[in-house]
Amino acid sequence: MISYLKGIIAGIQSSGNRHTLTLEVNGMGYDLQVPGKLATHLPGSGETVQVFTHYQVREEIPLLYGFGSPSERDLFRHLLAVSGIGAALAIALLDTLEVPELVQAIVTNNVQLLIQAPGVGKKTGERICLELKSKLIEWRKTAGFFVATGGPAPGILDEVQSTLLALGYTASEVSHALHYVSEDIGLPKDAYVEDWIRQSIAHLSSTEV
Repeated sequence: MISYLKGIIAGIQSSGNRHTLTLEVNGMGYDLQVPGKLATHLPGSGETVQVFTHYQVREEIPLLYGFGSPSERDLFRHLLAVSGIGAALAIALLDTLEVPELVQAIVTNNVQLLIQAPGVGKKTGERICLELKSKLIEWRKTAGFFVATGGPAPGILDEVQSTLLALGYTASEVSHALHYVSEDIGLPKDAYVEDWIRQSIAHLSSTEV
């Protein structure tokens, strides 16, 4: 089993949502499929990086996937264990939400955020929560993630998220904003929908460059 590769970036190719990193390790070139986020943040050709890997054989074709951290790689493996979830959907989820946010969305049954990932519908999102919730509750302890309990009350969460997403904010931005408004501002869970939306937009606007 290849746990990680450390080598020199020989190139990065992108075709649609598929990103391939070519890594030269001890004179050999390895092609690894990586999430778009990682491809964007990698340094240029000739630089040395360490990538955590998952090896898979599909239809007798060996494939290598690369990730920026062991936790991202391990969460990818958990997602692959869900019935009907392949590598493309798993990577789409990892590209849509940061690892802690994705874990929180699954553990708290936040399907509204999960379906922001390309190709993930409501039924798929519900299945991910159903099959992974208990596993990730245990895994997050060893991975060192704390899943926040803050945010709007369940009865208003969907409306708040839907409004912010409709305004063009990403799932990751919405998750960050709701956590900030809850933990840093201390807005009560049962505050009015309008208050959650107004405070979230104020925070998101202040962080825009």
